[in-house]
Amino acid sequence: MIVFGTSGWRAVLADEFTFANVRLVTQAIADELQSTGQGGLLVVGYDPRFMAEKFAAVCAEELARRGFDVQVTARDTPTPALSVAIRERGARGGINFTASHNPPEYGGMKFSTANGAPALPEVTRRIETLIQRRLTDGALALPVVSAGTVATVDVCADYLRVLAEKIDGDVLRRRPLRIAYDALWGTGRGYLETFLRTYGCEVTPLHDHRDPYFGGRSPEPSEANLAELREIVVQGGYDLGLATDGDADRFGVVDRDGTCIPANAILALLVDYLHESRGWREGVGRSVATSHWLDRVAARQGIPVYETPVGFKFLGELIVEEKIFLGGEESAGLSIKGHIPEKDGLLACALVAEMCARRGQSIGAMLTTLGDAVGRLVNRRIGVQLTPESQHNLRQRLDADPPESFGGKRVMRVDRTDGVKFFLEDDAWVLIRLSGTEPLARCYAEAQTETEVEVLLESGKSFIHR
Repeated sequence: MIVFGTSGWRAVLADEFTFANVRLVTQAIADELQSTGQGGLLVVGYDPRFMAEKFAAVCAEELARRGFDVQVTARDTPTPALSVAIRERGARGGINFTASHNPPEYGGMKFSTANGAPALPEVTRRIETLIQRRLTDGALALPVVSAGTVATVDVCADYLRVLAEKIDGDVLRRRPLRIAYDALWGTGRGYLETFLRTYGCEVTPLHDHRDPYFGGRSPEPSEANLAELREIVVQGGYDLGLATDGDADRFGVVDRDGTCIPANAILALLVDYLHESRGWREGVGRSVATSHWLDRVAARQGIPVYETPVGFKFLGELIVEEKIFLGGEESAGLSIKGHIPEKDGLLACALVAEMCARRGQSIGAMLTTLGDAVGRLVNRRIGVQLTPESQHNLRQRLDADPPESFGGKRVMRVDRTDGVKFFLEDDAWVLIRLSGTEPLARCYAEAQTETEVEVLLESGKSFIHR
């Protein structure tokens, strides 16, 4: 069964992710769009994965057959750039062939609506129903319409122009930084370095060519995957190391001393920085899995916090509704008010560069200052692979009454917004949720010290395996 997770449909190439299924999903998306009107423009993009441009071409062919005019990106393209293209060109939506940070054997297909945001669950549920309808009735007729057109477009210039509107370029010009940028063989290559060089920054790119295997690992800007970037930053005396994932919607940050900075810490700093530099006060949005450090910063500023399920589409909705000036996820997703309602790793990297240039400090120094003001929290997550049987058993345990304690800390209350979040003593918590894209459970833990977090994660792992 084809199911849309937190960020589209993903599956293993040549297993479930096939040309036949891509045609099927494309037809269902066309059915959904045609339920509210015929024709119109759609933008189709893809990431560097194996055969991604071929899948995009088949999708475009199907959409044109259904009467849509289709613009296909000229090269593998960042997810945020596709989102900007949808909005700038007045398209009815877009389809991106990306599995984001998933391992290289995965393919993915993500549908975004006219505002450039990931389709909300009510839309993807309708698409899933339409897929099943076509599976059970192979003779289901397609509407007879005049064929649309297919064209190739370059969306880079439009994206960089929109990005420039969100960054204080004068700050970077006054103090241009030396930056090492790891594109992780993904779509961000040619985008971020071009943008930062415009303002006089010296940028040294790493892994800036297409590799469908992403160096033989998942294209995720995690600490484990940024060892080379960290070494280059230290040896080269760079001010900053930046990275983006396979489709450039997630970010990674390395401080000048080679320390890999967790996404939660970057989000907390940017809440503080954007409030200070822009005077923004609307509010802050975060997922249930994201650090409550953001809450502490927001409380200091006297602004509200909105908590959402995991999945940036929910934060994007808050951006569209103008309720927040920053939406962030611990998985390194971020966007800001006035920008696209989609996570943007390139924007996050540019904002971090601006913050470092304006403040003239290392990120470590900024975190020390912020920690002195609001306290500091440590947040980490682990992934636990599941079999179908262990997945079923875990669901039953999560639905049952909660345990009395985790890692020696009493369970004070439980929240089931997304997975099960156990609120504990001393401002600590543990969240256990099933992945929407892979056969694994994720366990998140937050506490005041690294030692406490380690104990909570071990306790969470035992709960998952029990």
